[in-house]
Amino acid sequence: MIIFASALRERRAYRDHAGPGVERAREGDSEVFAIASAGSICGDYNLILDQVAERDGLEALVLVDEDTEIADPDFCAKVRRALADPDVGLVGCAGATGVESVAWWAARVSAGPVTYRYSEYGGGEIDTFAATRAGSPPAEVDTVAGYLLVLSPWAARTLRFDEELAIGVGFDLDFALRLRQAGRKVVTAELRVIRHKTLKVVEDLDVWVEGHIDLADKWDGRLPGAPPRPADWKERARLAEAERDAARAHAYSHYSLLDARVAPLERRLAAMTDTFGWRLTAPLRALNALRRGDATRRERDEPRRARPRTG
Repeated sequence: MIIFASALRERRAYRDHAGPGVERAREGDSEVFAIASAGSICGDYNLILDQVAERDGLEALVLVDEDTEIADPDFCAKVRRALADPDVGLVGCAGATGVESVAWWAARVSAGPVTYRYSEYGGGEIDTFAATRAGSPPAEVDTVAGYLLVLSPWAARTLRFDEELAIGVGFDLDFALRLRQAGRKVVTAELRVIRHKTLKVVEDLDVWVEGHIDLADKWDGRLPGAPPRPADWKERARLAEAERDAARAHAYSHYSLLDARVAPLERRLAAMTDTFGWRLTAPLRALNALRRGDATRRERDEPRRARPRTG
């Protein structure tokens, strides 16, 4: 039996995204738990683990973020294949090796078909890891993305999430590292997933920084891909400042390069649109845009499948 579970901070997000995905992926004997969040993500997931870890016949526990939609009809079969190796304790749809910090996606990424579906700028989809993907599943990795975690029965019964990481940033990396310390493997699998999020990688920078500090303090110098650091805190602080300024300089030069590439395109666009023919056909283009918008809304508003049983 494969159990699916989510901690709900926004019930509407679960109703629109995670819920329909779970209903698509579940099997006849699958149990579904959707509990109201009581605080931190670590505490919520530990509450779920305490309820389901000792269930007879447990094959896997799938922890699904409410904004994550499982879009793979063969999800359960792929989970079983990934867990066929008894040394595998944790499976995800995306992960990385050579991880230096909670920003694991900046390392060598292994990911299947993970799509970001966003609402800004009229909405759309992007390949989440198009720029950083170094390989495809299956692959053994340092950590996997916390928005979809598949725990083996051993992991569900043996480990718990660290509730001292109260902010929750990096909870997935911490769990994966402790699982690897226990001699088990963390792997990626070819799981099709849709993330319904904004385009911001980090939505609250101050919270993310505090969480980064908590995790870095716990795993000081022991992250798999972390470079050597000076022992003296002043030297480390100066090094961090230098790296920050170097990153800013790199970003500035990168954006300057993009601006240089965009400028001739803007000139060509202006030359094309500053014509009588373009102005004459403006009403027709506006009408076509309205028609496309109506079609998109009709697709989005189609009735969803029935919600799963909750427990």
